[in-house]
Order: sequence, then C-alpha cells, then structure tokens
Amino acid sequence: MRAWGASAALLLAVAGCGVIHPLTDAPVRPPAVIKPAVLAKRLIAMQPGWPVKPSKPDCRRAKCVALTFDDGPGRYTGHLLDILRRRGVRATFFVLGENVAADKGRNLRRIVTEGHEIGNHTWNHAALTTLPRERIRNQLERTERLVRRLTGIRMRLMRPPYGATDRRVADVTRREGLAQILWSVDTLDWRDRVPAVVARRAGAARPGSIILMHDIHRTTVAAVPRVIDKLKHKGYTFVTVSDLYGKPLVPGRKYAER
Repeated sequence: MRAWGASAALLLAVAGCGVIHPLTDAPVRPPAVIKPAVLAKRLIAMQPGWPVKPSKPDCRRAKCVALTFDDGPGRYTGHLLDILRRRGVRATFFVLGENVAADKGRNLRRIVTEGHEIGNHTWNHAALTTLPRERIRNQLERTERLVRRLTGIRMRLMRPPYGATDRRVADVTRREGLAQILWSVDTLDWRDRVPAVVARRAGAARPGSIILMHDIHRTTVAAVPRVIDKLKHKGYTFVTVSDLYGKPLVPGRKYAER
C-alpha cells in the first residue's frame, strides 16, 4: 500500500497538485509547465540525425569537399534537406531573396536549424557586372535584410550569379562584409538534367573542392544520394564552405577551392 501511495502522490504531483511525499513528508513540487511548441522541439531533437551535428574536421589534413546549392529555396529544397539529414551531410545554400520571400522563410529556417550554411546570391539573380554600384548594393542588402529578419543570421558569404564579378563587385562585397565564393567543380546540372551525369561530374572532386549545384532542379536533388555515396566511398568528408577553410574569409576576396 505504501508503494501505491507513493505512486499516487507522484501522479498527483504530475497533475500539478500540491502534495506531501508519503515517504519523506517533504512537499512535492509540481513540474514546470512546458509549452507544446517547446516540447515538440525537444522531442524532435531526440530523433536520430536531428539536427545534423556540426562536424568540423581539420581540412588541412582530412579530405574535405563542400557541396553548394544555388538559386533556392525552391519546390525541391525540402526533399534535398531530407536527404542531407538522413546522410548526416552539411552543405552551403546560396539563396535568392525573391525565392526566400516566395517560400515565406519555411525552408530557410529549416536550413539554419539543421546546421547548414546560408550565403547571399542576390535578390533576383542579376548579373552584377552589368549594374551600377548602387544597384549591386541593393541586390545584396535587400536579400541580407530579409534573411536576417527571418533567421537572425548575418551572412558572411555571397556567390555572384553566373560567377560574374569584377573590381566594382569586389569593392561592394568588401564593403558589405561578404567574401565571394565561386567553385572548382561545375556539375552543369542546369544544362544536363540527368542525375547520373551530375553525379559523375561531382564525383571528380578533389580535396578542397567547392561543388556547384542547384536545388531548384528535381534531377539535381535526385543525383545527390549518388554524389554522397561516391565521395564517401573515396573517403571524403562533407563540410560547409566556411568549415572548408577553417578561418574567417576576407570580404571581397574570391575563393574557388581550398
């Protein structure tokens, strides 16, 4: 009966009632009330693979590559994030401001929550070398303001659309505190919508490579599991661009591989 009494007292405590513990005569404090949204986040955090745990190997010694995805978020970004989460892979997403706005920040917040990196890809994919300085600045700042409002993240990287850059672009990005990230492996996934072809090109990466892909193409997302398998089989570790270098990158400077 004493055991039953102790259990009953504990049940009453869980229910939030003020009771005395039958064995110790000490008051039993009711547990703190947890809001449903907070509880849901805690339960999700207990699931295997959530979020992707930060992995920061020393890329001076390890065979590291950085997967990068441009032009999103789009209709296939969520599926891509599912794949990356299941495989424990982190990537860098260079987002377009207008697509972030259309997506209402849903995928953007998930990208941040699951441990990936965000970079600025301008507002609407304008060729920056064709614009005056003020419009270059506006393309970057408009996207920056939106991303920061939705996530609290201050982006430190940008990718010029088409890889088109010059001294004026470098000067504006330097003033905006953004390093220019190019690439060393171009999968040409925007042109050749064949997953096997995209995977083969990505599989040619070397240690320190930055791989260019686009998460707005269904065929690219379909290729990603093959890319991961192929490079993992070769002993590669997947990191974000910032982790690839392991140190703050210089604003305005161009980076294409480690």
